[in-house]
Amino acid sequence: MSNIKRALILGVTGQDGSYLAEILLEKGYEVHGMARRSATGNTRNIDHLIHDEKIFEERFFLERGDLADVTSLYRIISAVKPDEIYNEADQDHVSWSFAMPAYSYDITGAAVGRILEIIRQINPTIRYFQPCTSNMFGDPEEVPQNENTRFNPKSPYAVAKAFAFMQVKYYREAYGMFAVNGILYNHESPRRTEEYVTRKITRAAAMISAGFQKKISLGDMTAEIDWGYAREYMETAQKILQQDKPEDFIIATGETHTVREWLEEAFRQVNLKADDHLEINPKFMRPTKTGKLVGDISKAKNSFGYNPRVKFKELIRIMVDTDVRTLKLASL
Repeated sequence: MSNIKRALILGVTGQDGSYLAEILLEKGYEVHGMARRSATGNTRNIDHLIHDEKIFEERFFLERGDLADVTSLYRIISAVKPDEIYNEADQDHVSWSFAMPAYSYDITGAAVGRILEIIRQINPTIRYFQPCTSNMFGDPEEVPQNENTRFNPKSPYAVAKAFAFMQVKYYREAYGMFAVNGILYNHESPRRTEEYVTRKITRAAAMISAGFQKKISLGDMTAEIDWGYAREYMETAQKILQQDKPEDFIIATGETHTVREWLEEAFRQVNLKADDHLEINPKFMRPTKTGKLVGDISKAKNSFGYNPRVKFKELIRIMVDTDVRTLKLASL
């Protein structure tokens, strides 16, 4: 029998899923990634894996499916027979969740129950990782937040994630399954789409510095956010599934910065003053606001030595440098 671990990543084409695929392949896993129909034309985050003949269809495989379709989930999990499942597929945009709450509740929340029940029926020894969000704390009762802080969600997205969290906890306690939640605070990278304010800003800094854009429109500049590096958080997700017992962990940096600070630092890195190019647009304001979300990482630090390496300025540098470089290559 082979000792090679087999992992299934749901949502392999996204920021987190693509980094996770790279990390698991580096660790010697056989990796299967589920991609839904609308994502198959947007594989840029994993194209380097698809085009690597030594990896694709040898150690890295793509499976067709959708969280909304329980039959595809059952088929994939039955056929792949994974040792570990990472659910990186959901409707993960807070603003979009206000526009389509029912979809968010189903794909981000109820789909987790579908996955867990399939695991229970097929092979309850499969280890399952569920990424959750600091947004579940909403307007928190305490700062910083820890694994026991009460949830107080302020968006359909956060409500759905809280539902997902509780389902994982239930299946772990009721059936003894190795099902765990990672409460991941905001994590960014050059693979973020421009729908997210962090990438919108770093992309705008590159565009404006190159003369292709003049202004950037933003909403609330006061939100205090705990930002980390997506690849590092996925490294930690893998570590969480290797623990001796299933437990939930907060993954964060333990420090916060405002959207204005992110904007100013991004523009500083291209030698521009942010206020010279900023427009405030009320349409980007959300119906409800969260409080100060900052994670207490003591449990992860004490359990397996978690210590975030990439902090605020370094993260912005990585993203701005990538956007500047990409823009230069595109203009050649």
